[in-house]
Amino acid sequence: MIATRLLTGLALAAATLSAVSLPSAAQAATPATPAAAGDADSAAAPAVIWGPRYSPGRGAKASGSLRATGEDHADIPAAETVRISGRVQDLTRASATCGLAVFRITYRTSDGNLPFTHRTVRDCSYGTPKPFTFDHRNVYQVELKVCSEARAAQPSLNCLYSGTWKILYLSR
Repeated sequence: MIATRLLTGLALAAATLSAVSLPSAAQAATPATPAAAGDADSAAAPAVIWGPRYSPGRGAKASGSLRATGEDHADIPAAETVRISGRVQDLTRASATCGLAVFRITYRTSDGNLPFTHRTVRDCSYGTPKPFTFDHRNVYQVELKVCSEARAAQPSLNCLYSGTWKILYLSR
């Protein structure tokens, strides 16, 4: 009887402790932002390292870093500037194939809307990674998809719309 009460009490204490110390599912699914919430000066925030991320079938690889500065925590939070740097690499030996890192950048407009734009970095040379760096302003969210496909002017609809976008940055 005493042993049963002791075990029940220990189980209750363990459940309470795990509920307090573990982050919620929403927090665990959200990637870390470069600046801690409540930071008055996010200009000195460290870069968040992402990758390597691979395309389905591992025909391409991308990795890099992201730095958000000047986060604004208004009704729709956004970073003043996001700088994304990295490398994309074609891992196939076929000369007609390219590795693509496609970024979907959701930004805040002056009227409060949240449209998005795509930014694509392409590498079509096997064994030689292509470095890139670009900035975007008023950024709410940055997502990434890595694809390996035939040379073309734009990413295919299959690349853009099948599979899952990986969140690199989400303003809080």
